[in-house]
Amino acid sequence: MNELSRTPLHDLHVELGGKMVEFAGYSMPVQYPLGVKKEHEHTRAACGLFDVSHMGQVMISGPNPAEALETLVCADIVGLPVGMQRYALFTNDEGGIIDDLMVANTGEHLFLVVNAACKARDIPHLRMGLGADYEVEELDRGLLALQGPKAAEVMARLCPDACELTFMQQGAFSMEGAEVWISRSGYTGEDGFEISIPANRTDAIARRLLQESEVEAIGLGARDSLRLEAGLCLYGHDIDESTTPVEAGLIWAIGKPRRRGGEREAGFLGADIILHQVEARDHRRKRVGLLGEGRAPVREGAELYSSDDRHIGVVTSGGFGPSVGKPVALGYVNVDDAEIGSVIYAEVRGKRLAMTVSKTPFITPDYHRG
Repeated sequence: MNELSRTPLHDLHVELGGKMVEFAGYSMPVQYPLGVKKEHEHTRAACGLFDVSHMGQVMISGPNPAEALETLVCADIVGLPVGMQRYALFTNDEGGIIDDLMVANTGEHLFLVVNAACKARDIPHLRMGLGADYEVEELDRGLLALQGPKAAEVMARLCPDACELTFMQQGAFSMEGAEVWISRSGYTGEDGFEISIPANRTDAIARRLLQESEVEAIGLGARDSLRLEAGLCLYGHDIDESTTPVEAGLIWAIGKPRRRGGEREAGFLGADIILHQVEARDHRRKRVGLLGEGRAPVREGAELYSSDDRHIGVVTSGGFGPSVGKPVALGYVNVDDAEIGSVIYAEVRGKRLAMTVSKTPFITPDYHRG
């Protein structure tokens, strides 16, 4: 793996017995000796620590950066209060999703976290789209996610001030003598904190967190099963340049001021197509949740069929949900076949397995909304 990039925690992963695999050009742990299922269950019951330092951390500065960024995303960034973050989507001229990201308003700058597999494209896209008046700086920082129902108990010992944050708030804090930027959201569906740390302090803070009895190191395998149960999209699988926000069930990510009749209507790439779909609801397919029967998982790529043998879609993410106790999946089906409660069939190794179209998330989220 010498040609792969490494996060500041690479040596720690190896020391902990992490099974290292290639992910988005990085050497990353897919699991530790505890195993994916137990890592998943531990996060739901207590607290998991995830290395997400491979993701891109970007600072934007310049005149009115929120107005400038709104030319590239469909979210309401101008209306984002200081100390808050918001989910956003980069779109293209055809209305497809280039990437999904988090945008935080620090007061002086905009702080973005973009997907690891997309950052090499996202950063030039930002620089070209924003122009010479704006500085787009990729930061050399580590990024940890502390997730689970006991995350706040752990954080109260190391950085008690951060426990005052509620869902989607963020701020700057001191932790173990380092200046850190902490947000509170959660890709697992649990309460959690995302901690951006100077690269040279990331290892020390991760080790300090792992000293707490509630905390276990968690790999990519459990991160994926946890986010799947939470009904959250994974870029490159559930959303990509061929899917629009409307098809993906992400209408809520289109800020109300950016919609037809809004105070800053449209103005982003692909707006005509996306806003037409919002109003006319004439898109042909829709992302849905799927609950299986038995224990056989239905994986990405499984073709979906109606009860009368019509091909109606495909699974984009799938596996067994340890907390749900059933196979869970996300996929796209024809809009006419997307009714909640309807039974469709996934083809797995030549057999048709029944799945029920279901609401997402599959678990009850436990975000800290205050």
